[in-house]
Amino acid sequence: MRNLALITLALFSHSTFASGYTFLSHVAHSLHVPEHVVTFVIIALLVSLFGIFYNLKAGTVDKAVVPDKGITFRNIIEAFGEFVYNLTRSTMGEKEASKYFPVICMIFLFVFLSNLTGLIPGFLPPTDNINTTLALGIFVFIYYNYQGIKEQGLIGHLKHFAGPVWYLAPLIFVIEIISHAVRPVSLALRLRGNMFGDHLVLSIFSDLLPYIVPIVFMVLGLFVCFIQAFVFTLLTMVYISLATAHHDHDEAGAH
Repeated sequence: MRNLALITLALFSHSTFASGYTFLSHVAHSLHVPEHVVTFVIIALLVSLFGIFYNLKAGTVDKAVVPDKGITFRNIIEAFGEFVYNLTRSTMGEKEASKYFPVICMIFLFVFLSNLTGLIPGFLPPTDNINTTLALGIFVFIYYNYQGIKEQGLIGHLKHFAGPVWYLAPLIFVIEIISHAVRPVSLALRLRGNMFGDHLVLSIFSDLLPYIVPIVFMVLGLFVCFIQAFVFTLLTMVYISLATAHHDHDEAGAH
């Protein structure tokens, strides 16, 4: 217990949160790339290693059917996957959940782990940089529009932008185009703003009260990390559902 207390005090000391210092700053400078890119690449490598390790643990039929005992790496991964799948199913339906679950799970995992990085002393979360969050927002924008065109064809997808009443179609089309164009920016600013604010609050209180007190804000930060990943993923599912939904515009116009 004494050693644990000493480690905790060291982690949350003023020197750990010294202004401008991070463990990856020298690496980023040596590679001549932004630090958030280096951190995001490391997270991508970790996710890949998690996937490989999980496949080794549940690679056979017997291993996949019979669960492990206790709290293990495999049980944690499966509990996370079950949570995301249930969320996808409740939002998009059973058929769509099985189709889009891999992408939804990947987005949730990447955003959540990127957010969590900011809680590790000496690291900056990639999601407090607008370039990272905007890239995620653009990816979601491209993906749901691609799925909409794939499901309904280009003309059918464009009908979503025209609205149900033909004589208002020119006006609604312009409004919908602007609304869709704002979505990736909205996703990016929401995620970046919340994560930047959370990291800033933690840093300030760590400087003012470097011992023990930051742990409270770490717990709150963990909640913020989860909520922001949850909201980002939920909005992604809503956008996919709206883009791939089949609407009979002719019948709607007749009424």
